[in-house]
Amino acid sequence: MAGVRDDFLATARAAALLLRDPAVLAAWDEPSALPEFSVRGLAGHLAYQVLAVSQALAEPAPTEPVVPLLEHYARVAWIGADLSADINVRIRDGGEALASDGPSSLLARVDSALSSLEHDLAAAGGPVRIPLWGPWALTLDDLLITRMMELVVHTDDLAVSVDIPTPPVPPSAMETVLDLLTRLAVRRHGPTNVLRALTRTERAPTTITAF
Repeated sequence: MAGVRDDFLATARAAALLLRDPAVLAAWDEPSALPEFSVRGLAGHLAYQVLAVSQALAEPAPTEPVVPLLEHYARVAWIGADLSADINVRIRDGGEALASDGPSSLLARVDSALSSLEHDLAAAGGPVRIPLWGPWALTLDDLLITRMMELVVHTDDLAVSVDIPTPPVPPSAMETVLDLLTRLAVRRHGPTNVLRALTRTERAPTTITAF
């Protein structure tokens, strides 16, 4: 599915441009719009969505079972977890660690990963996994969809954190992300609640958030 791979790369490039925006660099050590996340930690977490794909492709083919995309989200520990839960602390600490050497080092790593991925994704195939998740794997395209969702959501978070417009991503990438989030929202809240939220303000539920 070349479209998903192209969309992932385009979305990752948009995130990389945001990471080098002067507003992000000026607010590097300030709190972000997300609770418990600094701007640098959020920048590190955003960068991780690109770096993790390079790491996954460099690993041997996984022996763990390959699960469908929505099953992946039924298994991950961070959905519904408290901010102080170990998994969320680990995620925040990981972002801080990636950004600990400063923005120039982080940007260099992201640029290097993007340069490699332009070739590696075209040649890659088969399942992949990120060990942080647990004992399962995804198809490569499903992995890229999960990272695209993270990139789109956290690009918005970071832009809001430094009070600048959210960078655009290709319409097809946004459609893929919204499709995933809609399916997760339907699973969480039920199709009728999602229908009402989209069509009937007088009967809309308070929220239809995917997570």
